[in-house]
Amino acid sequence: MKAFNNLFLGTVIAGAMLSSCGGDNKASGELKSGLNAMDFKTVYKNDLKGEKEVSLYTLTNKNGMEVDITNFGGRIVSIMVPDKDGNFQDVVLGFDTAEKYFPQNHQTDYGSAIGRYANRINQGKINVDGEEIQLPQNNFGHCLHGGPDGWQYQVYDAKQIDDQTLELTMDSPDGDNNFPGNLKATVTYKLTEDNALEISYKATTDKKTVINMTNHSYFNLSGDPNNTIADELITVDADYYTPTDTTYMTTGEVKSVEGTAFDLRKECKLGANFGDKDPEIKAAGGGFDHNWCLNTKGDKSKAAVKLYDPRSGIVLQVYTNEPGIQVYTGNFQDGSCTGKKGIVYNKQCAVCLETQKYPDSPNKYQMEGWEDSNCWLNPGETYESYCKFAFSVQK
Repeated sequence: MKAFNNLFLGTVIAGAMLSSCGGDNKASGELKSGLNAMDFKTVYKNDLKGEKEVSLYTLTNKNGMEVDITNFGGRIVSIMVPDKDGNFQDVVLGFDTAEKYFPQNHQTDYGSAIGRYANRINQGKINVDGEEIQLPQNNFGHCLHGGPDGWQYQVYDAKQIDDQTLELTMDSPDGDNNFPGNLKATVTYKLTEDNALEISYKATTDKKTVINMTNHSYFNLSGDPNNTIADELITVDADYYTPTDTTYMTTGEVKSVEGTAFDLRKECKLGANFGDKDPEIKAAGGGFDHNWCLNTKGDKSKAAVKLYDPRSGIVLQVYTNEPGIQVYTGNFQDGSCTGKKGIVYNKQCAVCLETQKYPDSPNKYQMEGWEDSNCWLNPGETYESYCKFAFSVQK
C-alpha cells in the first residue's frame, strides 16, 4: 500500500564507513544483484533511537539463490531467483543505496518489515481498556503502517546467524509513535534450500498494545520493472474480502467475492480488472489495494496466493498463518522513484502481497467475520506471525 507520509524524524550521517558482521561484507562483484554492500554502510539518526549503523546482509543457498536485506527498516532489497531458462532475475523493487530509502529522499515501503501495525487504523484511534489513544494520522486521517516514523524508517539490530538466516530485532519503547508498551520484536529471514524465503515475526510487551507485522515487498516476477504486472497471473484462495470506503478504510463488512472484480479464486490476469467500473477499484487508483479473507484459515501448509509470470516462468506462492492478505497493485506508483539499475518505477509495475490481520482490526475484531483478526497483545503473551515466499519455475 502506498504510504502518503509527509513527516519524518530521521537524518543521515552520510559516508560513514562502519565495521559489521555476518554476511554484509561481500564485495560488489560477489553479489548476483549487482548491489555494492559498501553503498549500504552508513549511520541513520532517529530522534527516538539516536544514531544506529546501517548495513546490507546477504543470504544464499545451494541453488545460487540470493536475498539482500538491509537493517534499515528490515527491508528486502533484492531477491535473485532463477527463471525458466536458468537465468537469475531480481524480482523485487528497491534502491541501490541505503540513503535512497531514507524518508527525506523517498517515502516508500519497498521491502520493509512493517510495525507496529501494518495497514490502517481508523482515524488513528485505539481504545485500551477504556482509555482512548490517539496515534499519528498520516493517510486520510488514518494511521498507516505505524505512522510517519514507523519501523520502515527505523534501524533494526541485526545478527546474521548463518549464510541462510538473518535475525533482526526492534526494541520499541513505550510511546513509539504513541503506541503503548515497551515492545520487543524480532523478524527472522531464512532462505531455505528449496528456494523459499521464510519470514517469522515474534513480539512481547509489558503493556497491552496492538501488533500486526508484515513484509511490504513489491514483486515483479518478469525480473524487469519496465514491464507492468498486468499480464501476471494470480490466484487468491479467498471467498470473501473486506470492502473499503473512499479513504481506503475498511467498512466493517465482510463481502463475498462472487460476481465481483475481487473474485481471484481461478487464475486470471492481474490487469483483467484494472480500470474496472467497480467503484472500489476506481477509488483505489484503478487496481487493487484490498484485503482478502483467506480460506487457509491460518494453515501455513496451504498456499494462500499464487503469482505466475509467463514471460520468465517464475512462480511465487505465499503461505501464512495470518487470516488475511493485502493485494496492492502499485496503483500510486507515479514515476517519481528511480530504483535499481536506473529503472523508473511507474504505475502498476509491481504487486505487494502483505500477510496480515484485517485492516483496522483493533476497532473491528469483535465484529462478525473478524474474529480471527484479534491483534491485541498482553503482557505474558507472545505474538507470532509467519509468511513464506516460495519460488519455483513453471515452463
